[in-house]
Amino acid sequence: QVQLVESGGGLVQTGDSLRLSCAASGRTFSTYPLGWFRQAPGKERQFVATISWSGSITYYADSVKGRFTISRDNAKSTVYLQMNSLKPEDTAVYYCAASRRNAYSVSLYTRVADYDSWGQGTQVTVSS
Repeated sequence: QVQLVESGGGLVQTGDSLRLSCAASGRTFSTYPLGWFRQAPGKERQFVATISWSGSITYYADSVKGRFTISRDNAKSTVYLQMNSLKPEDTAVYYCAASRRNAYSVSLYTRVADYDSWGQGTQVTVSS
């Protein structure tokens, strides 16, 4: 079982930037796709971004495209989410997730059910 630990959340103002990090345990980090999701109070968890096991393929939700960037450093077993031009509607708990059962897949995974390991989440609050 892989353990995922997010960090980097906080309270920022509209237009600011934040970088979230998610550190993973285990030796197989470089083999599986990763994703970021977010959940606002009273809403379902929603897809934000995903990255392939090699880091060569990324995909974003329309709501964050052009503002957020997902990346991974397999040597550090860490995935990042760079968030620029933040808006109040980006306020949520952000979760990183691993799709270990889809190791070496080149498909893109955007559903909660595609992922089998989750971090505890980090709060991002954007004030207007």
